[in-house]
Amino acid sequence: MPALAADLLVTLAATAPDDRSRPALRDRAIEAWLPLARHLAHRYSGRGEPTDDLVQTATVGLIKAVDKFDPSRGVDFAGYAIPTIIGEIKRHFRDRTWSVRVPRRLQELRLSITEANSTLTHTLGRSPTVADIAHHLGVTEEDVLEGLEGARAYNATSLSTPISADGTTELGDTLGGEDSEFELAETRVALGPALATLDEREQKILTLRFYGNLTQSQIADQIGISQMHVSRLLSRALTKLRGQLTSF
Repeated sequence: MPALAADLLVTLAATAPDDRSRPALRDRAIEAWLPLARHLAHRYSGRGEPTDDLVQTATVGLIKAVDKFDPSRGVDFAGYAIPTIIGEIKRHFRDRTWSVRVPRRLQELRLSITEANSTLTHTLGRSPTVADIAHHLGVTEEDVLEGLEGARAYNATSLSTPISADGTTELGDTLGGEDSEFELAETRVALGPALATLDEREQKILTLRFYGNLTQSQIADQIGISQMHVSRLLSRALTKLRGQLTSF
């Protein structure tokens, strides 16, 4: 990096916060170090994010580094700024690009696995195994597998994606709908004990009516009572059942 860029930071640090020349000096320092931010941004291109967005994110990291840099500590600005800029880029991937929110640990592990995979492919001359990546990162194979599984949440597939050869069937068409029978499950479970609270004749009338599908007149003939009496008993039995079911 040209000495002028470093000198700008030294001058900026020595300039009082209320000095009128400070804003313009700060802008010049940021512009002088923009090539570094662009270089780091391009290192992360090709991972699903527009390069312009990465450059913008890297620039934010550069601005933070310029504002917080203290030359009196004897640290080279590039050595200070690079981790700051890369951290900003990684936060961008972690917070903005995941389709499904997963724990931060898995998000960071995915980035580490991606970098390790690239490095090991170059050094080994082949695709690395899970064991290779685990050894390189100093983690267990289970951690690597968990990171790879979590990486599946990075991108989501549209429900409009065609899945049939003729393109007439979409992924969303394969999803199940609401099953109304689930809503009746608890009622069915509670129905047995509720029926047990009825007397024998009430149970028989309900069974003939709703399981035997007999009319009130047919029930009356079987039991030997009037159709009107069947109607009253049926009404009373249903009222009891409702009371029992609502109390469960």
